[in-house]
Amino acid sequence: MTGPVVVVGGGVVGLCTAYYLAAAGLPVEVLERGELGSGASRGNAGWVCLSHSTPVPAPGVVRYALRSLGRPDSPLYLRPLPDPAFVRWLWRFWRSSTPTAFRRGYAAIAELNRDTFDLFDGMREAGVETTLTRPGMVHAFLSAAEARHHLAVQREMADGRYRLPDDVTTGDEARLLDHALAPGVRAAYLVEGEGVVDPEAFARGLGRALSASGVKVHEHTRVTGFRTAAAGRVTALTTGQGDIPCRAVVIAAGTRSPALLDQLGRPLPLQAGKGYSFSVDLDPAPRHTLYFGERRAVASPIGATTRVGGTMELSGNNNRLDWRRIVAVALASRHYLGNWFDDPDDLVALIRDPWVGGRPFLPDGLPVIDRVPGHDNAYAATGHGMLGVTLGPATGHQLARYIRTGDRPQALRPFRFDR
Repeated sequence: MTGPVVVVGGGVVGLCTAYYLAAAGLPVEVLERGELGSGASRGNAGWVCLSHSTPVPAPGVVRYALRSLGRPDSPLYLRPLPDPAFVRWLWRFWRSSTPTAFRRGYAAIAELNRDTFDLFDGMREAGVETTLTRPGMVHAFLSAAEARHHLAVQREMADGRYRLPDDVTTGDEARLLDHALAPGVRAAYLVEGEGVVDPEAFARGLGRALSASGVKVHEHTRVTGFRTAAAGRVTALTTGQGDIPCRAVVIAAGTRSPALLDQLGRPLPLQAGKGYSFSVDLDPAPRHTLYFGERRAVASPIGATTRVGGTMELSGNNNRLDWRRIVAVALASRHYLGNWFDDPDDLVALIRDPWVGGRPFLPDGLPVIDRVPGHDNAYAATGHGMLGVTLGPATGHQLARYIRTGDRPQALRPFRFDR
C-alpha cells in the first residue's frame, strides 16, 4: 500500500489516532475543516476520569427526559423534532436504557479506559503538552441521602477499577473538601487521582507534536467525497484543495461523521447531544474538578479560570446557542458555588467564552471504533459523547493497532459498527 493514512477530524479522538499511527512509523495526514480542537474538543470540561466514564442511556433517564419537555432549564432537555430518524434514535435510546445494557456498556468503557492515565503519561514523556493535572474530583450534593446513593451506585459499577472513599463527608465538613463549595452543599466525597486537561490546548499540543514528527496537518480543509476502487477500497479523498491519495482513511469527525459515512454507503444513527459551558473567575476558585450531583453540572479548574458546564440538549444536529441554557447552567452552579452572581442579567458581564457544542451520541451511548463494513481500508472512530477527552488516547492507541495488524483488539469488540 502507498500513500498516507488520512485521519478526517482534528479533535482529540482524531489527533490521538494520528499520533499513535505516526508513532508506529506509518505516514499520516490529518484533515480538519476548521482549526484543530475547534469542535466538541474546545469547550468541554476537560475531564480525564474513570468515575464518570459511563454510557448516557441508563435506567430512568428516558423518564427524566420526558419530564424535561417544555423546560429549557432542565439538565436534560429534549425538544422533539418532526424527523423519523430522530424518533428512531430515541426509540433505540430507550431500548438501551435497561440495567443490563447499562452495565454492559459501563464494563466496555471501563475496559477501554483501563490504561488511560498510562497513555497520557507516555504522551507527556514523548514531549506532548497534554496539560494533564490530577487534582481529584469532588462530588458535591445538597442531600446526604443523594450523596450516599450516588456513591453506592459508583461502588457497584467500579468493581475495584478505581478507589472510592468508604463514606461521604457530611454537614459543614463537606465544604472542607474544596473551599469553593457553598454552605448549601451538605455532603460530598473525593475521588482521588481524577484528572483534567485544557482540551483546546491539548489538541494544539498534539498538533505540534504531529507536525514535529512529519505528519501533514491540513486545517480549513473540507472533505467532499471519496474515490474507491475494487472491493470498496478507498484510494483518495476529494477536498476543496484537490484529491489526497491514501492507503487508509479514519473518519473521526464527530457529529459530521454520518455525512461522510453516508458517502461510503454506511449510515450511522448519530445525534448531537448539545452541551454548554462558559468560563468565569471565582474567588475562591475550585482546586478540584467538581460534580454537582442533583443538577448534573460541573466545574473544572482550567488554566487561571473556572469552566462551568452542563446540560444535555437533544434538539437535532445544530450548534445554535440557546442563552437560556447558559443561564440554566449558571443557576444550577449557584446551589454549589454560592451566589457568585445576583441576577441572570449580570452574566453577560461576568462570564467569558459562552460555548455550545454537539457531542456525538449513538443511541446506546457507546462509540463506534471499527472498520467500516464493505471497505477494507476505511475506519470510523466517533460517537464518544462526553468522553472524547478521556477515551481519546485509548481509542487512538487501540485503533492504530487494529489498522497496523488487521486484527481487532479485544477491547474494541463492544464498539463494532454492526452491533
